[in-house]
Amino acid sequence: MQVERRLSSRAAGFTESVIREMTRKANAAGAINLAQGFPDFAAPDPLKEAACRAIRDDHNQYAITWGTQRLREGLASKVARYNGMDFDPETEVTVSCGSTEAMIASMLALVDPGDEVVVIEPFYENYGPDTAIAGATPVFVPSGAEFAIDEDALAAAFGSKTRAIVLNTPNNPTGRVYTAGELRAIADLCIDHDAYAFVDEIYEHILYDGHRHLSLGSLPGMEDRTVTIGSFSKTYSVTGWRVGYALADRRLSGAIRKVHDFLTVGAPAPLQEACAAALDLPSAYYDDLAALYDRKRRLLHDGLTRAGLQCELPEGAYYLFCDISGFDTDDLRFADFLVEQVGVAAVPGSSFFAEGGSDRIRFTFSKRDETLVEACRRLERLNEM
Repeated sequence: MQVERRLSSRAAGFTESVIREMTRKANAAGAINLAQGFPDFAAPDPLKEAACRAIRDDHNQYAITWGTQRLREGLASKVARYNGMDFDPETEVTVSCGSTEAMIASMLALVDPGDEVVVIEPFYENYGPDTAIAGATPVFVPSGAEFAIDEDALAAAFGSKTRAIVLNTPNNPTGRVYTAGELRAIADLCIDHDAYAFVDEIYEHILYDGHRHLSLGSLPGMEDRTVTIGSFSKTYSVTGWRVGYALADRRLSGAIRKVHDFLTVGAPAPLQEACAAALDLPSAYYDDLAALYDRKRRLLHDGLTRAGLQCELPEGAYYLFCDISGFDTDDLRFADFLVEQVGVAAVPGSSFFAEGGSDRIRFTFSKRDETLVEACRRLERLNEM
């Protein structure tokens, strides 16, 4: 009881991660895990070799708190080239323990108790708890048709207490890639209300059908009010390495670095060296990555369609967000049914909404082809039930 009394009331409004709970259920049931978004295939050999080499070369002690010089310089160069943003690696690039830490460090640094943070639904499940931990109030804004930004609803959500907005593009769970027009509307609201933007761009290289990634922070007027958050986890299939980053102007980065220092001290030193090597991979790597996931999204989409699960092909990221309204059940019961009776794990849609989402379920296709083929075979049992 003494421990329970010490728990912050800020934690009372949310539960543990539904996504990671579905992984535990999948492991217990021996089900195929299409819930949590991590690959079941190998990371690129050059990265693994670089990590081993870094350990052998004794990069095994603390790196400088905000990241090794080589990695920060590499990130600044990459972002200038790919994202169209200029950052000083000495003062404006902060390496973190994954994008998860980058987001909460940024919120704790820049959001005060009593502030409001706008969160667009559906959203990655950490954003609401992050806001609450920072002492702020999340203001949830539903998406419009086909998960586009509803500009009227978004404008109505901004007010005198708005300190920031959280954005994720390409989006998890919908796969939506926000357009230049949508981003410009968000930028205008941030400028008009003197608000920050925390932009999670972790899937920036996983794009399909000619879609191009555009960073909100590259738009005029957003240079000094955007925190761009990224990670090596998805692009390089190393979700367990926990190396991410926050990019922001000197003023914002100074505050973020202070919080980051006391949260985690720093990301793993040898893995930072390996991530720096990842940034030297040729452009063909990213083309091949997108082609790889394009094949996998079509493979799983075809299987889900055969099983009677309706979903659109995503524009980016590596998830399929399915409509289960035809199954006369809700997402929680359906997810448990899939794990226990079908042998496939997915994420209940309500975990991506403050309210609603019970007619949705999310699958990841970040798996080997043979894993996806077997999952599709099992899902076809739905036609017999």
